[in-house]
Amino acid sequence: MSLLKKSDEEIIKIAGPIWANLVKSSNIKDYGGFAKDLSSQMLYGANEVELGKQWANNKLISSLSDNCKAIGCLKRGLYVTVLYKQTSTEISGDFLGRLVLGEEDGLIKVFGATIF
Repeated sequence: MSLLKKSDEEIIKIAGPIWANLVKSSNIKDYGGFAKDLSSQMLYGANEVELGKQWANNKLISSLSDNCKAIGCLKRGLYVTVLYKQTSTEISGDFLGRLVLGEEDGLIKVFGATIF
């Protein structure tokens, strides 16, 4: 079944381990782990050098808490965006995590991942 035809609950179950891996890999600055679910399009923009710069210059993305909550899904075009309420272990307050999923070669891949 197509990702876009799944219920929000089904999508959140799929997205959960992907988001958890991105959080864990970002916290330990592990490019290989971070990149494992990225689409080829995302890999182009999120290469090791660019991510290294972000990790060096953005304290938030290397101090993400394991404690986050999916707050909903947005379906648009070929992609599904899962939104997360995310916290940091070092910066107070709540942040919005955005995970864009789509299909590539029959697999669910990450087409975007940001934190605000």
